[in-house]
Amino acid sequence: MDPMLGKNLIQRVAVGDILRRSARRRPQKEALVEYRSGQRNSLTYYQLNDACNRFARAVRGLGLQKGDRVAAVCLNSTELVVSIYGLAKGGFVWVPVNPGLDPRELAYVLNHSEAKALVLDDAFVPVFSKYLDQLSNIKHFISLPVTGQQVTEPFINFNAFIDGMDGTEIEDVIIEDRDIVQIMYTSGTTAMPKGVLISNLNVYIAALQNTIELRIDPSSIISVMMPIFHCAQHTLLNTGLLACSTVVVMRGFDPEGLMKTIQAEKINWLFALPMMFRSMIDHPAFHNYDLSSLQVCLYAMTPMDKRTLAEARKRLNATFILGTGQTEAYPATNYYKPDWYPEKEGNIWGMSSPGYDTAVMDDDGNILPPGQVGEIVWRSPGIMEGYFKDEAATEQARKFGWHHSGDQGYIDEDGMLVFVDRKKDMIKTGGENVPSIKVETVILAHPEVESAAVIGLPHQRWAEAVTAVVVPKKGSNLTGEEIINWCKRELGGFQVPKSVILVDELPRTTTGKIKKHELRKQFEQYYNNQL
Repeated sequence: MDPMLGKNLIQRVAVGDILRRSARRRPQKEALVEYRSGQRNSLTYYQLNDACNRFARAVRGLGLQKGDRVAAVCLNSTELVVSIYGLAKGGFVWVPVNPGLDPRELAYVLNHSEAKALVLDDAFVPVFSKYLDQLSNIKHFISLPVTGQQVTEPFINFNAFIDGMDGTEIEDVIIEDRDIVQIMYTSGTTAMPKGVLISNLNVYIAALQNTIELRIDPSSIISVMMPIFHCAQHTLLNTGLLACSTVVVMRGFDPEGLMKTIQAEKINWLFALPMMFRSMIDHPAFHNYDLSSLQVCLYAMTPMDKRTLAEARKRLNATFILGTGQTEAYPATNYYKPDWYPEKEGNIWGMSSPGYDTAVMDDDGNILPPGQVGEIVWRSPGIMEGYFKDEAATEQARKFGWHHSGDQGYIDEDGMLVFVDRKKDMIKTGGENVPSIKVETVILAHPEVESAAVIGLPHQRWAEAVTAVVVPKKGSNLTGEEIINWCKRELGGFQVPKSVILVDELPRTTTGKIKKHELRKQFEQYYNNQL
């Protein structure tokens, strides 16, 4: 054996080892459960690990080498989980892509990542068949049979792809802890997404700390309903499999379908957005289901209003926890349990998780004392390795030896991190990031638009609703509905404004910049008045 390979096997930190170890600890325990077409399907840890090894060998059979990128345009499924861990085991790089992106962005991400293969749901095959000539590097297409549609070449059926492959462990590939295991693209304030380089160590340390802080163990039955292509759900998937929990995979959110699954599987650990908890407890069938198995409810990416939190805690009789973080700082960076300080007001992000240092910094790199507002910064082995093919952005994000979040906040008298506002005009809506400049660019291309500003306004369902404030050209009969339809032609569904407010002029500085903070203040109650 190569001496370097032997040393690596002894000391390595590798995401693929999560399943190998869990399969040896509890081979016959259910790892994944998924309902499809009304039928319950499951895999034990042994079966899941075996399938992942077979997928890894099948990808190697395509001629791909360690470090090669494999993109995935998928919603949640058992096959997606197999793909993710199979890629990790083989030393390949998983590139998850949000299926809700518009075709132009999808093509950009797939080409920018230099992916050589693509994993996609069979439901997306008809759409992608029209864009194959725009994908410069992808030579192999693996279709996941989630809807049962028949596929033809060049698409390969997942089951046929791994059938007959050897399920034993792959031990002839050197995997280092700082090797990239995934590239997650996250929208910034520029027009196109940036690829965040995530290493084995980033993912592994996040799973370990979440296991500790959230007290997840083999008795935990965890929901995986949020999209796995997002870092928040992905890190909790890793956490559950590391702890030998049972993970219940769901395709997406449906309030009654979720309650039915909680009852059937006795789910005791639920991760959802605040608007989803609101939809559950307001659902007319809420009292038809036994949800008493729930013990812990995690919410993230957006604060929960006091009314919803109080009602959800009472009706679900569970412990609620807020978790925060970002793709560049693999979640969770901070946790807050409302039980700690029930009297506190504001968007409390709480204390650092075990693997993170949290501070607040001014623009000159000085750490600020409690009570002073500045940029939220972190240090951790969970911090990204950088942005793919963007050294300038990487260096900007790690100035002064800390990772810069782009968010503003302060440390309160109890040592809790409090979020105040965003340094940039990013809108967080329904768990997704929408750069305002991207939407503005589309709107300003409309021939009857004079000027426009896109802002996020408080909304009970979306947390922040993408809202366009538009000045039509003089003499125009432009309507808000026309602007929304215009945006639907160019943007992904979650990027389209929920409302358009037509005004005569926009507030500006003396240099002509739009004062977005004044617009947010002016229209702060806009959606409250419409509910």
